Amino acid sequence: MDIDDLSLFRTVAKLGSFSKAGEARNFVQSTVTAKMQKLEQHFQTPLFHRHRYGVTLTSAGKHLLAYADQITHIFSEAEKTMIAPEIPSGPLLLGSMETTAAIRLPAALSDYLNTYPDIDLTLRTGTTEALIQAVLSYELDGAFVAGPVHHPELGQLPVFEETLVLISKHPLPCNDDGKLDLRSSKLLVFREGCSYRKKLENWLISEQLTPGATLDFGSLEVILGCVYAGLGISLLPRSVVARAEQLYALSCQELPEAYGRVPTCFIHRKDVTPTLAVQLFLNMLTGVIIDKDEPPSIRKA
Repeated sequence: MDIDDLSLFRTVAKLGSFSKAGEARNFVQSTVTAKMQKLEQHFQTPLFHRHRYGVTLTSAGKHLLAYADQITHIFSEAEKTMIAPEIPSGPLLLGSMETTAAIRLPAALSDYLNTYPDIDLTLRTGTTEALIQAVLSYELDGAFVAGPVHHPELGQLPVFEETLVLISKHPLPCNDDGKLDLRSSKLLVFREGCSYRKKLENWLISEQLTPGATLDFGSLEVILGCVYAGLGISLLPRSVVARAEQLYALSCQELPEAYGRVPTCFIHRKDVTPTLAVQLFLNMLTGVIIDKDEPPSIRKA
């Protein structure tokens, strides 16, 4: 058994198929099967349930996968530490909320990739909840999420503060007491796991407001377009709305500070030394560097 066997095991677990894993790693299926059988013999237990649709992990396989994630990434970090180039290159896997990716990151990403053309950057967008899980499972080097994030395995660096505003096509109606009346207003929000959606839901509960139906969307542009069309209301950062107002005329209403102010944080695993590529991007974006000697701490550039 070696590090490559564990890496292949992770691929099989992710794809749920020996043949698909072989295609992804340029192995014939018989080689993948032999290597996985070798792992099972080594650990003296079945790691996969084999069925007509492929394979799924046994309880022992799930246990091994947690260790395999840590081992392969620790090995990768050792390589990065021992073989540290002065000019960064290779893959950089970052995550971001869609609103941050649309407004805050484009200029910095352009400057960064022009400065370091050998970086192979992948930016995955998603909800805060999904991005946190991706960082925890070592799928991403780091991610921009709504904070603060409280998790013992994650370090975080506040990079922006967003002011959230309630947006609609026209000013929202009020009842005779001057209180908002949202019974006829549909909520246009990102899918479950979005921190802004949770903020909006919590504010509605605190104000004892009952809106109409809730509609889930996967795209910022779709939400903005539907608000402008009068389909419903949403809660988004003012920075996003300011950009959108070049195309749409929208009505905005601020929320109380407890619900309307949200920091955007860059999160990373504490047990993973930030790569030179990550540090240089954060420095270009904010002028702040994660301290390599103490990953959870922050220092000014």
